Amino acid sequence: MALNLIMLGPPGAGKGTQAEQFAASRGIPKISTGDMLRQAVHDGTSIGLRAKATIARGELVEDDVMIGIVRDRLAQADARAGFVLDGFPRTVAQAGALDEMMVLRDSLIIVEIVVEEAELVRRLSTRLVCDECGATAHGFGVGVERRTACRNCGGGLVQRSDDDDKVVRERLRIYQRQTKPLVEYYQGRPTFRSVDGLQAPDRVAADLAAAIASAGEGVAP
Repeated sequence: MALNLIMLGPPGAGKGTQAEQFAASRGIPKISTGDMLRQAVHDGTSIGLRAKATIARGELVEDDVMIGIVRDRLAQADARAGFVLDGFPRTVAQAGALDEMMVLRDSLIIVEIVVEEAELVRRLSTRLVCDECGATAHGFGVGVERRTACRNCGGGLVQRSDDDDKVVRERLRIYQRQTKPLVEYYQGRPTFRSVDGLQAPDRVAADLAAAIASAGEGVAP
């Protein structure tokens, strides 16, 4: 049975890091709409040009763009055995569209990573990313400032345009207004779980794996 996982949580909760590690451990693709959009912006594609100004303001890209990107990605062969979605859905409309995509697939497991707002602001305002490959310099400020090169590719480390303090707070307001209702949309399902994201990353990873295993027990074969 395919393992189809959604990682929910506000910006800075660490869901991208956890999604990447979990996907690698299970041999399934991590599908990050944020990464795909940033690559499109970097490449100057039509979607990238459309999304660039929206991302810089900390706003959400239009539902139709995001739904189209995800529908095309889930149709690829490597997603048939399962996937980890990071950054999608972000609105209830996107969640409804995803449910339609899942009609002939195995059930979704949904995990929310919970972190208080003050910690999110601290993490995001000190986060650096590689300007070449887009990888995050993990640690949220602990020792990160002393590094000038990406550990993955050697590219320079910079602050993301949407990690400016003012934009961060706007992103969190948008999350509360538009994305937080996803928790209400999903929390009544037997495959929904929450994980405390204030813990050390390895503890979060362990709790995440346990939550997914628990949710999977309720999925009909």
